[in-house]
Amino acid sequence: MTLTQLKYIVEVARSQTISKAAEKLYISQPSLTSAIRELENEFQITIFQRTNKGVILTKEGEEFLGYARQVLMQTHLMEERYAGAMPVRHSFCVSTQHYSFAVEAFVELLKTVGDTYDFSIRETQTYEIIEDVARLKSEVGILYLNAYNEAVLKKAFKEHHLQFERLFIARPHVFVGIHSPLAQKKLVTLQDLEAYPRLSYEQGEHNAFYFSEEILSTLESKKDIRVCDRATLFNLLIGLNGYTICSGVINEQLNGKDIIAIPLDVEDYMEIGFIHHSQVVYSRFAKQYIEILKQFAID
Repeated sequence: MTLTQLKYIVEVARSQTISKAAEKLYISQPSLTSAIRELENEFQITIFQRTNKGVILTKEGEEFLGYARQVLMQTHLMEERYAGAMPVRHSFCVSTQHYSFAVEAFVELLKTVGDTYDFSIRETQTYEIIEDVARLKSEVGILYLNAYNEAVLKKAFKEHHLQFERLFIARPHVFVGIHSPLAQKKLVTLQDLEAYPRLSYEQGEHNAFYFSEEILSTLESKKDIRVCDRATLFNLLIGLNGYTICSGVINEQLNGKDIIAIPLDVEDYMEIGFIHHSQVVYSRFAKQYIEILKQFAID
């Protein structure tokens, strides 16, 4: 295995065709194909599946790609530090449940980075967060545990060689619009919520209650609405006087003044934290992001 071969893998994955990747790498298609096959033979894996439209990553190829990116990023950082190389286009990705503090920390991280970068933040489904970190698509994944989902999620963490670290414990709240009949209450009960639409985030194929982003998801509701993104959820909270059960952590600057958090009168909790791959060393940006997250947790 060579660094050049790893660069080839990354470029082919980005271009999705051998021909486009070969053009960008300034090598012939047969040479590129041969280099990839040598790497696949060396590790006894199939990285790319060939199709009539190009190539797609296999499941093991996605995992290998994650490691390749890690190696190349660490190499670039060493070259910058010790060989005086020109700064490279740095990359970093985090996957998270729909938490404004995760976005706020991402913003603060970007303020410390130079003029050239390629960063991503994915607000996505719970199981996808686990898969993203397991396959090294993301270095950090942010989600919560509680007594109900802990056993199932920790089993998934173990199977994927992931570690969970706590940021803070949050008590259950509900988000509602400022004009909701519930908005004047200082404490909301489950009985108070019965007449209103309950909003939650769609979990796709893994829609089991254990992967729900909202606690108490097993409780019956006469009016259920599932959404895929935070903006839609907030619009429906306002337009329908709906509610969602959450951590109560909200950033007014990022989310506006039309949504408020009210404590929910239940005996439950959300242990909010982050997962990372136990066999991978943090990049510089992952370390910075985690430190910023911890600072928000303290505040």
